[in-house]
Amino acid sequence: MGTEGADFRVVAGRYRLEARLGRGGMGVVWRATDQLLGRSVAVKELPYDETLSAAQARRQRDRTLREARAVAQLSHPHIIVVHDVVEDGERPYIVMEFIEGGSLADRLAHQGPVDAAEAARIGIALLGALGAAHAAGVLHRDLKPDNVLLETGTDRVVLTDFGIAQVAGTPTLTENGAFVGSPEYTAPERMSGVRTGPESDLWSLGALLCAALSGESPFHRDSLGGVLHAVVVGDIQPPAQAGPLLPVVRGLLERDPDRRLDAGRAERMLRAFRDTGRMPPMPPPGYAPTVGAAPRKRPQDPAVRQPPGPPMNPPGPHRPEEPFLRQPARRALIAALLVAAMAGAGVSAAALLREGSDGGVGPTPTSTAPPTPKTPVTRQASPSTSAPTP
Repeated sequence: MGTEGADFRVVAGRYRLEARLGRGGMGVVWRATDQLLGRSVAVKELPYDETLSAAQARRQRDRTLREARAVAQLSHPHIIVVHDVVEDGERPYIVMEFIEGGSLADRLAHQGPVDAAEAARIGIALLGALGAAHAAGVLHRDLKPDNVLLETGTDRVVLTDFGIAQVAGTPTLTENGAFVGSPEYTAPERMSGVRTGPESDLWSLGALLCAALSGESPFHRDSLGGVLHAVVVGDIQPPAQAGPLLPVVRGLLERDPDRRLDAGRAERMLRAFRDTGRMPPMPPPGYAPTVGAAPRKRPQDPAVRQPPGPPMNPPGPHRPEEPFLRQPARRALIAALLVAAMAGAGVSAAALLREGSDGGVGPTPTSTAPPTPKTPVTRQASPSTSAPTP
């Protein structure tokens, strides 16, 4: 597999792997040199597992190639650039731009939370990246601080790791024994398996902004059951540090995806804050977030009076197919069943979501997210370095 050397390997006769930047369930990321063009690159190597059947190995390979195709079709200054996809010894490698600098997770671990102005800057960049991806029919589905890179010297914000991206027109792959997604940053509608859309990425951005401002996701808990409950039915309490950006944070963390703050309004509000230091009062009339300790009730205002009965929000065109989103009691029941089932299976908090062909939820013994290194490292799109996430 590649040309072996004392301290290096050359794959596909071209890319010299020189230093490992990160490792996780989805692969190993190397700092490498493109010997043909004489430039530094990051190379993501799919791990080889001899225990896999031929069909399972093929699914892993297809998943890697899907990531490459998803990112390669995107062109945006805040999205990682894919240079090449090669195979060596029947194992695929994704070749990406090398970004000098660490992830947002590294920044939070070593320097602490950022201020509101910096969070707004990061949010604007990520909204642009998500907008470009969504316009191309690509859902990221794993937006978190580990997958956001901050380039040294330029402060460029780069969205990386499209390893579990969903591409329009491409069937979802079933990965036996592999988890996809990060519980603390996963939207409730996706966690329940009800639906996945661009709005789910926006929920993740809301959680990420909270983490950037306070150091951790508002849904961080000590157990898997606690995370499930916090995301699906618990009171959503943004950290005090989110105060300057609270209208945007609350709008993005709206449980009903049909009422969630959209990307365009979120970006306009963050830009206004960045330019003036003040957040616009609220989104346009008609938008009424319901996150927080309890939905606000204003009986004196017919426009926002809630009808009697379980539904929390006005039914939309597709509401009948989504009772999970309309009935808090049903949300609580589903959350309780998920917690009970996973607790009975002995699933740890590190392993939550397994993506099936139907987008459902299921347990698995491993996690795709590698641990954040103890010391800063230079990597590219990896969750904890400036290399792409394994």
